[in-house]
Amino acid sequence: MKRNTLSPQTQAAQALHMLDRDSGAVVPAMHSASTFARDENYEKRDGFVYSRYGSPTTTQGEEIIAELEGGDSSLLFNSGMSATVAVVEALPMGAHVVAQSMMYHVGFDWLTRQSARGVIGFSSFEAGNLAALEAAIQPGKTKLVWIETPANGDWSITDIEAAAALAHAAGAILMVDSTAAPPCTTRPLELGADISFHSATKYLNGHSDLTAGVLTAREGLEIWDEILTVRSFQGTVLGGFEAWLLIRGLRTLFVRYKQASDNAMALARHFENHPGVERVLYPGLPSHPGHAVATRQMTGGFGGMMSVFLNGAEGRALAAAKASRIFIPATSLGGVESLIEHRHTVAGPDRGIPANMLRLSIGIEDVDDLIADLEHALEAG
Repeated sequence: MKRNTLSPQTQAAQALHMLDRDSGAVVPAMHSASTFARDENYEKRDGFVYSRYGSPTTTQGEEIIAELEGGDSSLLFNSGMSATVAVVEALPMGAHVVAQSMMYHVGFDWLTRQSARGVIGFSSFEAGNLAALEAAIQPGKTKLVWIETPANGDWSITDIEAAAALAHAAGAILMVDSTAAPPCTTRPLELGADISFHSATKYLNGHSDLTAGVLTAREGLEIWDEILTVRSFQGTVLGGFEAWLLIRGLRTLFVRYKQASDNAMALARHFENHPGVERVLYPGLPSHPGHAVATRQMTGGFGGMMSVFLNGAEGRALAAAKASRIFIPATSLGGVESLIEHRHTVAGPDRGIPANMLRLSIGIEDVDDLIADLEHALEAG
C-alpha cells in the first residue's frame, strides 16, 4: 500500500480525504446495499458483488485503519472474537498456539475449548514474561503467538519486538491484540508483529454504539488470503452502517485518546498513594512493572485503562462500584464515558480476580469530576 505523507492524525481526521466523488460531501457516504449491479460489460464494479464479501463503506474503513497501522491491508469483522477466530481457523489443523494467561477471557476460553476438542494445541504463559513465552513456544510446531499488550486486567506489558523475535525464530507468526493501545500510540507492525488486532468496539470507534473487530497485516503475510477466505465463508464481514459509525469514530481517535490518557494519568497519580487504596496498576506510572517497556511502545500516551485495588473490608470494592455517580457500572472500555467494573462479580469467583479490584475505563469527562466521584465512591464503600 502506498503510504500517505500526511501525519496519521490528519489522515484520521479527514478519513484519508475521501470526499464523496459524486456530491463532494465531506462526510463519507454510507452504503447499506446487500448486492451490487454489474456494469454494462457484466463486470464487477470496483470488485463489489455481494455484501458478505464487503462493501464500499467497509472497504473505506479498512483503508483508513491500514494507513493508521502502517500495514499492507486490513479486514473488518462484525466482532473482535470473529476476527481472532478467523486467524486461528486459517491455521493448519492441529497447529500449536501460544497465548498469555492474562488476556481477554473469552479469547482464552475459546482457545482452551478448541484445544480440548483437538482442533489446536495450546500453551499459555505469564503475560509480560519473555522467558515464560520462550518456554511455551515449540519450535517448528507453534504457528501462532498471540499476545495482548497492555493486557486486560493488570495492564501488564509485553515487549512486542522481543516477542516477535521469539516467534519468528520458531517459525511462528505474532499477532498482537493492541485494543488498549490504538495506532495513535502503538503500531505493532512497525515493532515486528505480523498481525495487529483490535476490538474496534473500543477505542477505534470510541462511542459505545457498535461491535466490530479488525485485523491488519504486514506486507507479504502468507496466511492473509486464507483469513479472507474464512471471513467470506463465515459471513462475518462488518456491515455498512457499522463501518460508517466506525469511520466516524476514527476521525476523532487522536483527540479522544489524548484526553482519556491525560485524565487517566491524573487519576492514577491522585489515587496511587490514597489511604483507601492498596495500589494502582497503570502503565503510565513509574511504579508499574512494565512502565519502561510501555514508555518505549506507547509513544502517544498510556490510555485510559487502569485497575485500582482498595484497602479495607471484603466487599468494599463492590460497594464503591455501586456508589459511583459519574462512573457508569458497565463492561467494555475505550468509550467517551468513564466506566467502573467490579471484575470479580462480573467474571465469577473462579477466575482468580481479587475481590478488592476495580477496573476503570477513563473517558473524556472533566477530570476533577471524575476524581471527586471516585473519592465519593471510596468513602461510600
